[in-house]
Amino acid sequence: MALRVENLRIYYRTLRGYVHAVEGATFSVGDGEIMGLAGESGCGKTTLGHSLIYLKPPMAYIEGRVFLDGRELPIWDMDRMNEFRFRHISIIPQYAMNALNPTRRIGPLIADLLATQGIDFRQILPELQRRLDLVQLSPEVLNRYPFELSGGMRQRAVMVISTLLNPSLLIADEITSALDVSTQRAVCEMIVEFRNRGFVRSTIFITHDMSILYQIADTILVMYAGQLAEKAPVETIFRSPRHPYTRMLIASLPRVGARQPHLFRRQRQ
Repeated sequence: MALRVENLRIYYRTLRGYVHAVEGATFSVGDGEIMGLAGESGCGKTTLGHSLIYLKPPMAYIEGRVFLDGRELPIWDMDRMNEFRFRHISIIPQYAMNALNPTRRIGPLIADLLATQGIDFRQILPELQRRLDLVQLSPEVLNRYPFELSGGMRQRAVMVISTLLNPSLLIADEITSALDVSTQRAVCEMIVEFRNRGFVRSTIFITHDMSILYQIADTILVMYAGQLAEKAPVETIFRSPRHPYTRMLIASLPRVGARQPHLFRRQRQ
């Protein structure tokens, strides 16, 4: 078992008290599993994902335990979590620029990050170049600033950086939301490819788009109002969902060829 979460509660501190963002989350992610974490905006899915790696104010740890490969993660302690970040658990943020320094070229930025882990950039450069080629990026991107790359190129570069040390768990937070459809497809295929090649062991793919999860996920965990509604294999979720909210999420997906004649009548009037 790669990840096990037990009764995790994460709140937000506000001037009026706590906002209950995640309430009693208990779930697991197996080795080799791509788990989709789905729900509408504000349901707590991003808070849950971020709390596993970078729990910072105003987020507040209330209770719960998190285990990765049998070791407990001290998610309540920012400094102690440095031992696990990047090597054991890594994240791809929703917007690639959140992980990149606009004043630093990609290559020196990666070198600085590796130095914090005691790794010589020159030793890992051949593997870095191989992975850049895998995501169809030229090694020349290492000499470029982030603003010189397109949105899709930045996202692919961050994917390579986040998985460079082969973490056990990768958290992909809404990484397709700011991309066009063709780039979304390419990024999703790379997530699966990274798992298949052993660059990561398990992945939590956070999104509100159920159609994407149907294509790449092994299981889906649905969140509603800070609580976990249900988790099941993809086919089970889509063919026989148990929770009413899950059924509504699936029903909201557009259907090919579906028409709404009454809407056109209103427009003509």
